[in-house]
Amino acid sequence: MIKNLIFDFGKVLVDYDFEAFSRKYIPDDKRREAYTQVLIKEDIQAQVDRESIPFDEILDNAIARNREFEYEIGIFKERYPELITNEIEGMKELITKLKAEGYKIYGLSNWCSKVYVTMAQFDIFDLLDGYVVSCEEKCVKPEPEIYHRLFNKFNLKPEECIFTDDREDNIEGGKQVGMNGIVFHDAKQYERELREMLVGCRQ
Repeated sequence: MIKNLIFDFGKVLVDYDFEAFSRKYIPDDKRREAYTQVLIKEDIQAQVDRESIPFDEILDNAIARNREFEYEIGIFKERYPELITNEIEGMKELITKLKAEGYKIYGLSNWCSKVYVTMAQFDIFDLLDGYVVSCEEKCVKPEPEIYHRLFNKFNLKPEECIFTDDREDNIEGGKQVGMNGIVFHDAKQYERELREMLVGCRQ
């Protein structure tokens, strides 16, 4: 029997737009492309998600290695929460309905410590009964450990959970530890697949 619904944050509960963020502060196309390649080369997103060292230190180190992009990386460091644009359409209403049906709602996200700024800005996070984020655990999806941290923290049985994430590899990571999942595209698609999955679990 399914009792718990687990949600990724980015592209599931809230949306983000790196391209719009970058264009706002770096209007020159060639400069913006070169800066983006530095972030990729430095593997910044992976580092800040795990946050083995503090967020600011990660970005300061990147600046020290790429002085020609000190301004651009500095903007990324200081204004990171501006990447988030809005809540995903329909998800607050859907989660409210699912809670009323008796399901417990949890979050499981790869995110740096700036996540708390975003969580304070958007009401959808108030619907969570609990959450696990990678920056606190120092492990990331789809590594098995982070799923087990979620189960252990809230005393969840994986077979009683359904996880949704916008990335197939993270869903597969959940399946490897016994939790079924849905690759998220939008609220309507998610609810349709969820309802089908719930019916199948009862049979």
